[in-house]
Amino acid sequence: MYRTKIKELIQWKLNKERKPLVFYGARQVGKTYLIQKFGEAEYRQIVYINFERAKEMQNVFLQDLDPKRLITQFEIFAGFKITPDDTLIVLDEIQAAPQGITSMKYFNEEAPEYQIIAAGSLLGINLHEGESFPVGKVDMLTLYPMSFYEFLLAMGENGLARVIEEKLYDSFNNFAEKFKEFLKYYFFIGGMPEVVLHFAQHRDFNQVRQIQNKILENYRNDFSKHSPKEMVPRINMVWDSIPSQLAKENKKFIYNVIKESARAKEFELAIQWLTDAGLLHKVNAVTKAGTPLIAYQDFSAFKLYFNDLGLLGAMSKLRARILLHGDKLFEEFKGSLTEQYVFQQLLLDNEFTISYFQFDNGRYELDFLIENEDGELIPIEVKAGENLRARSFKIYCERVKPKLAIKTSLTKYKAETCLINLPLYAINTLTSKEP
Repeated sequence: MYRTKIKELIQWKLNKERKPLVFYGARQVGKTYLIQKFGEAEYRQIVYINFERAKEMQNVFLQDLDPKRLITQFEIFAGFKITPDDTLIVLDEIQAAPQGITSMKYFNEEAPEYQIIAAGSLLGINLHEGESFPVGKVDMLTLYPMSFYEFLLAMGENGLARVIEEKLYDSFNNFAEKFKEFLKYYFFIGGMPEVVLHFAQHRDFNQVRQIQNKILENYRNDFSKHSPKEMVPRINMVWDSIPSQLAKENKKFIYNVIKESARAKEFELAIQWLTDAGLLHKVNAVTKAGTPLIAYQDFSAFKLYFNDLGLLGAMSKLRARILLHGDKLFEEFKGSLTEQYVFQQLLLDNEFTISYFQFDNGRYELDFLIENEDGELIPIEVKAGENLRARSFKIYCERVKPKLAIKTSLTKYKAETCLINLPLYAINTLTSKEP
C-alpha cells in the first residue's frame, strides 16, 4: 500500500548532508513495511536487524561505539559486505539494544557515508540508563496511521484520491456522495495498515474489529512490559478514560473523569508515557491568538486525542450497524469521532502547530487554531453534521478577521472571500505538501 512518507525517505537519501535517520511511530503504523519497500526500490541490498528478535545482536553496542567495528558486526550478521553507496542499514526496534541510539552520533561524525535508518516504537520512553539522544546528530521522521487519502488509494479509489491530490474542488461537490460513503468506511476502519489491508481484501467489518481489538490488546501489553510497575494502573486509567473525555461537549481533559478527586500530579507521568509512545496526542489550549502559537500555550488546559480513529471506535464499542444509519456516525459521542478525524489529518503536516483557543474567560472555544509554515493563524470549526451554527467561530472571525478561516462539515465545498466551507473528506487538501 502506498504511503506518502516514502517521498520524504527518498529526499533523505538524496540529501548530501544526510545524517542517520531516526524513524518514529507507534506500534503497527507500518514503519517496517515502509522502510523495506523504500529499501527494495532504492538500494541494491538491505541489512535488516530487528533487535527484539535478534537477541544475539542486542549487546553489540556495549563493547564500544566504533562505527568500523559495528559495520563488521552488521556484515557478519547479514552474511555479505556492506557497500556504503548502495546498502541500506535498517536497525529496527533499536530501543531493545542498549546504546544503539547513541551510536548514531558516531556514525554521523565518523562514518557519514553509511546510510542508516534506526526505527523504534518506544524510543521516547525506552532510552536505557546512561543513554542520551544524539540531538543534532540525526535526521528524524515520524509515521502516523494512514490518511484518508492513503486509505482511498488502498481501496482502489484512485479517482477520488486524485481529486484530493490535485485539489479539484468542483469535483468534490460532483462526487460528494461517493466521498461520504468512503469517509464512513474510514471512520470505522481508521488508518492502521493491517486493518486497512484486510478491509480492502475482504470487506469484513467484524474481522476488522477483531484486528483492531488485537492491536489494542498489544498496546495494553506494552503498558506492563515497558513502563514502571507502579505506573501501569495509572496508564490504564488514563487510556480507558479517553473515549469518555472526547465524548463530552467540552473535550478538554478533565482529571475527575478518570476518578473522583483525581489530581494532575497523580497522572501527569502516565499521560507523558502515552504521548511519548505515540498512542495519545496532546493538544494544548492557547491564551492568545498570536504567533508563534507555542509561546501562548496553556499547559494546564489540553485535549488528548487517540493515535487512530478506528481504534477509538473499537475501544468505544461502536458497531458496524451504525454505517446503515445515514450520517449518524459523524455525530456519535457528540462529534468526537469527527473531531478526532480532523485532528488526525492535520497531524500529518509537520509544518502545522495545532492548538485550540478559549477566549472571553472560556465562554467561547475554537475547535482548532493552527499556525502554518508561513506563520499564519487559521481557525478551524468542526461540525459533525450539516448544522453550521458556530457562534465561537463567528465571533472570532468578526474580531480577528483572519486571512483564512475553515468550516469543515458534510456541507459541500464553498469558498468566499476569507471563509471556506471545506467538506470533511477534503480536509487533506489543507496540507502544505502531498496529502
